[in-house]
Amino acid sequence: MKKSEIHNLKIRTPAVCTLLFALCLLFLSPHADAMTAEETVKRSQEAFFYQGRDFKARVMMKLISKGGQERIRELTMLRKNYGTSGGEQKYFMYFFQPADVKDMTFMVYKYPAKDDDRWLFVPAISMVRRIAAQDKSSSFVGSDFTYEDVSGRDIEDDTHEIVREEKLDGRDCYVIKSTPKKADVDHSFKISWIDKGNFLPLKDEYYDRKGELYRVFTGEEIKDVKGFPSITKRTMKNLQSGHRTEVIFTKIDYNIGIEDSLFSERFLKQPPKKWTE
Repeated sequence: MKKSEIHNLKIRTPAVCTLLFALCLLFLSPHADAMTAEETVKRSQEAFFYQGRDFKARVMMKLISKGGQERIRELTMLRKNYGTSGGEQKYFMYFFQPADVKDMTFMVYKYPAKDDDRWLFVPAISMVRRIAAQDKSSSFVGSDFTYEDVSGRDIEDDTHEIVREEKLDGRDCYVIKSTPKKADVDHSFKISWIDKGNFLPLKDEYYDRKGELYRVFTGEEIKDVKGFPSITKRTMKNLQSGHRTEVIFTKIDYNIGIEDSLFSERFLKQPPKKWTE
């Protein structure tokens, strides 16, 4: 090796070491961990709430009391995406049974970075009721799911961190802790088990203001529909009341061309059978 080459090597070596050290600091920093957690949660939301351009399913909800008494809610759920994943969405739900909720409809306009708009049409009094933003943690039609559970929560509303990685029912998972930035919900933090393969949430644990576990979500069955892994059976349990809600999705379909006109107050009162059956 020539003397000039050795001299240049000596000059470059400290610079290379400095660069490698800086890269190590970047990848080991807490900020990098936070970004990794946020990206994981983003991909999970995409897999759970945003697959396809639109979505339709028949939903059977079984509300089960601590003593074992059952009530049934049957509905059609429709959802349409506007723009990229994490962007605006619209939801429309029509209830078939029981008699006290038959012909009731529910509609959501979901927005990123601001409160969603929600409406409920109650046929018994022939009135459309606007659901206030502060009611997002209220029970959805008597179930253990909240209004916010139905359409999802904005990623930016929480801080996220990966607390560990482990297996759940034989599946490799990221375990994520999500802590609300504002005290506008009824949980102090949530622990989620997110499948590393398909990024679906397999389990969520919600902890109350005292730090005690009080609600548990589980995704119990996953099926492939048009190439989209979809949770077809799920349960939400309220550990404090002993009540739980079991949900089964059937007749699932994606990319069916749902029309924009469906998501209107007019069709809240008179939903077209073309989309609800």
